[in-house]
Amino acid sequence: MSTNMRDNQQKASPEARRVIDFLRNKAGLKTRTGALNGKRVDYFKGKSAVKALRSPAYAKLGAKVPTLASDEAAQALLHSLIPCTFFLRIQRGPTISPGVKAVQIVPQQLFAPDEYYAWLVDPNPVRQLVLAVAMVAVVLAGVMFPLWPVKMRIGVWYLSVGVLGLIAAFFGLAIVRLVLWLVTKVVARPGIWLFPNLFADVGFVDSFIPVWGWDVPPPKKAKKSSKSSSGDAAGAGSSDKKASKRSKKAAAAGDAPRPAPAPAADEGPRITEIGDDEDDE
Repeated sequence: MSTNMRDNQQKASPEARRVIDFLRNKAGLKTRTGALNGKRVDYFKGKSAVKALRSPAYAKLGAKVPTLASDEAAQALLHSLIPCTFFLRIQRGPTISPGVKAVQIVPQQLFAPDEYYAWLVDPNPVRQLVLAVAMVAVVLAGVMFPLWPVKMRIGVWYLSVGVLGLIAAFFGLAIVRLVLWLVTKVVARPGIWLFPNLFADVGFVDSFIPVWGWDVPPPKKAKKSSKSSSGDAAGAGSSDKKASKRSKKAAAAGDAPRPAPAPAADEGPRITEIGDDEDDE
């Protein structure tokens, strides 16, 4: 980060700093990873920031931050924060590694919901410092395990044995229920599951309720109804086709010229001759 950007960030008002702290550390803003000048940065989409500023979590900050009554007000606030260089508008480039795209800062800076913006300020430094110290402490504690007091080492040993025992019991239960299902699949169809909700997406207690259950697949009502409706539609379509064919045949037969009946050889001339004789008389 250049000196000018640091100066701009230091000149920001307390309210602007609170808004940036909310967006960067507390709002849960969806970010993506990009590469800016060979350095990895997090970037976000404008509409995500607008949505975060319109959330109830932002409203709970109260008078500490500017009040926003509409999305336009949120966009105006974010636009006013651009000169502080906490984030800047970027343009995405090609993908250089899985999940990472090359990005570059755009000369013309403005805020728009459909544009992307790169964070130029790191997350909460205090939190990062605490996490780094905790990681170092855990590593040192593991390395210095032989120097621990005897009671602490015995306690850790019992704890590790207990955890391994729970893992072994879980795998043993999974094997037992599988064997029971295979046996009952042959003896008593359709088979019995022990703790049928063991691997279901439910709570810990609900995983063991009920104790057993039949291996009955869920009914497929939707598929049957769709098949029947499609069958009915196909039958109706075929009947309509047959009816249309019949009507076409009938129309063709009606349009064909029918031969006029030939006049009788005896009656026609005789009638004409009688009429002529009467007129002559």
